[in-house]
Amino acid sequence: MLKSLLELVEIPSITGAAPVQDPDYGFLPYGKPVFSALQYVLKLCDTLGFETKNCDNRIGWAQIGEGDSLIGILVHLDVVPPGSGWETTPFSAVVKDGKLYGRGVIDDKGPAIAAIYAMKDLLDTGVKLNKRIRIIFGCQEESGSWEDIAYYKAHEDIPDCGFTPDADFPVIYAEKRILEVQLRYPKAAAKIAHIEGGTAVNTVPDTASLTLCTGEKVSGVGVSAHGSVPEDGKSAIADMLEKIKDIDPFASFYMEKIGFTVFGENLGCCFCDEESGTLTCSAGLISGDGEDIIIDLDIRCPVSFTSRQVMDGITAQIAPYGAKATLRFEKPPVCLKKDSPVLRQLLSAYQSVTGDYSSKPIAMGGGTYARAMENIAAFGPLLPGRPITEHSCCEYVVLEDLTVMRRIYKLALQKLLYI
Repeated sequence: MLKSLLELVEIPSITGAAPVQDPDYGFLPYGKPVFSALQYVLKLCDTLGFETKNCDNRIGWAQIGEGDSLIGILVHLDVVPPGSGWETTPFSAVVKDGKLYGRGVIDDKGPAIAAIYAMKDLLDTGVKLNKRIRIIFGCQEESGSWEDIAYYKAHEDIPDCGFTPDADFPVIYAEKRILEVQLRYPKAAAKIAHIEGGTAVNTVPDTASLTLCTGEKVSGVGVSAHGSVPEDGKSAIADMLEKIKDIDPFASFYMEKIGFTVFGENLGCCFCDEESGTLTCSAGLISGDGEDIIIDLDIRCPVSFTSRQVMDGITAQIAPYGAKATLRFEKPPVCLKKDSPVLRQLLSAYQSVTGDYSSKPIAMGGGTYARAMENIAAFGPLLPGRPITEHSCCEYVVLEDLTVMRRIYKLALQKLLYI
């Protein structure tokens, strides 16, 4: 399992790459590295005795068992850019102090490999499987487009139930609504000639830089974190703009309305509900064109609030500054019944392996493939008490946890066979 993960991490399958025409493999819609990651896991599953399929180089699957019913495990092979600040090499995983460091080891290559070997463990028991168990290898989860999943749903069998190992244990019953909102501030009102910062909208930026019209250069340094938990990071954009807030109108606007805040406090959208908690708002990217300075916001909205409420709040706050807001895209929330058969069995598997019998289903701000299909729950891989390192410059997985999640996933699959 560890050998397979080390080899998979070495493939720099950064999301959102441009399509290429390969002389050997034809059209690769998401670039060569992502295709190489897909090719790797399908070959691995072939050697383990699974049935496999490459779906037009866009997505793939591997399965065991037989029958009309289908249990799905939805994973993804693409990763966010590594960013800066690594003490190790992001695409050459390093074992240190019982941890494996590297981009994708926890999001989502480690869980994908653990799930593959859990399926192999189940296959090796020799027990006749009354359903098919299919692991689906997504390739564009981090890009936000989910074109891979749309292709799968249009051409392949849809699972009746299952899970995506791309979140937290014990099990997730609710995922907040995800919005990508773009703010535009007129460049003519600022004193900035050039500005850039961030690597992905769903990552707290750790670097940012700008050049004033006078030629003076200003930079910012932050701490990267997943966009769903911006409170765990520090924005390099805010660090940069705080330095010129007294001399530049845009910087003053940014620090007043966004700054170091993470809950939309000054943007008119600090919403909260009992089901899923408080809205989070992170400025993941900043850039400029000939007309405007552009800010891309990653917003995780509580399940009981709408995008219209969020946009109305933001518009009212920024309009006096001559700024405009556009909703780029929206992913609907997930809110499963806590006592649904799928959640009961997944929770039972987690509790049986860990002994954590007091645990209950939880809600989160992260967004997973659970939004793409019915009766799919986000389930692990992060154990309670472990720090969230995905999308950060110190992404790691505890080696022992790989074995634990493998055992949990095997038992969960056994339990899902009988619902």
